[in-house]
Amino acid sequence: MESVQAIKQRFGIIGNDPKLNRAVEKAIQVAPTDISVLVTGESGVGKESIPKIIHSLSHRKHGKYIAVNCGAIPEGTIDSELFGHEKGAFTGATQTRNGYFEVASGGTIFLDEVGELPLTTQVRLLRVLENGEFIKVGSSKVQKTDVRIVAATNVNMFEAIKKGKFREDLYYRLSTVEILLPPLRDRKDDIHLLFRKFASDFATKYKMPTIRLTDDAISLLEKYHWSGNIRQLRNIAEQISVLEQNRTISAVTLHGYLPNIGSNLPAVISSDKKESDFSNEREILYKVLFDMKSDLNDLKKLTMELMQSGNSQQVQKENEGLIRKIYREENEEEVRFNEPVTPTEVLQIAQPSTPAVSEEDKYHFAEEIEEEETLSLQDKELELIKKSLERHRGKRKAAAEELGISERTLYRKIKQYDL
Repeated sequence: MESVQAIKQRFGIIGNDPKLNRAVEKAIQVAPTDISVLVTGESGVGKESIPKIIHSLSHRKHGKYIAVNCGAIPEGTIDSELFGHEKGAFTGATQTRNGYFEVASGGTIFLDEVGELPLTTQVRLLRVLENGEFIKVGSSKVQKTDVRIVAATNVNMFEAIKKGKFREDLYYRLSTVEILLPPLRDRKDDIHLLFRKFASDFATKYKMPTIRLTDDAISLLEKYHWSGNIRQLRNIAEQISVLEQNRTISAVTLHGYLPNIGSNLPAVISSDKKESDFSNEREILYKVLFDMKSDLNDLKKLTMELMQSGNSQQVQKENEGLIRKIYREENEEEVRFNEPVTPTEVLQIAQPSTPAVSEEDKYHFAEEIEEEETLSLQDKELELIKKSLERHRGKRKAAAEELGISERTLYRKIKQYDL
């Protein structure tokens, strides 16, 4: 049996992280058997290397190895791709087609993104795992296949099972042995090694000097979150290799290539957040606004009564509860009253000037309140039309364009308002 280091060198796996070594070690151990393997890990961690190791070290190494990206095949055709179809099984099936399970008999099938399989296809796959049998689309004949299945996913399978998106019995059939590949951010000592390897490869590919990182750039590289893992690191190494003329890369230069550098920590968003939660928040906001409007109207009414009533003390006594409600103060912790507000203080706030209010002033004040209350959209429309016509010296076409309406509509408004 080959050593872990020999296998890593053979398949181009770079790094000395204990979790990575353990994953490769498990792949070596299960390779000689025919048990199903499920490779898990985030997108971009290099899950496709594990099934290749398993196939090459198994007794099936001379058979076919087929990798299938389940997430890239449309739901309507995936059964045909995996299990084949008979001529005339559906529109466009002009001839019989052998599926991957038939073609790969005696070899290995790698089902990448297996968590994306439709539920109907999951039932068919479960039958293959249990007794090696499948039926082509449009056929009634049961066929046998002898394949070894290695699957991979970046989906949280227990969450998918809980939501009814993945069959629990299929999960346990696939994951007889589960191999977890760690994310790049958990392999900090391997990050610079990988970057140097990629930089060397791209220097050879594009025939240019190899880029090198300064110490502060290496530190930044190792602290970054790497949500896209090895795939993202490789992409950034290629960008810098091609775009940067200075082959010594500082932290400042590297910073410009790292997206979302200021927010490396992932946001935690509850998956149970329902649309109704947002509706409830809107309702609460509307209620607060209506309450504020109601308080303002109450204040106007109280102020008018204080100004017009001959017995202001009686009015203040009757409305003491309302006064305390309106003139409360907001604390950081809770809404509460700081000091009891006396009716006299409220009257001073409502009447800032000490002289008595004349009848003419009372009428003028009441008129202003009435105007504010009855201000209508029609008045605003009329005012805008007048201003636009004055600005364009009565030219209806120019005024209509400015107002964003047709000339015919403007002509009708002019007649309506008798301008």
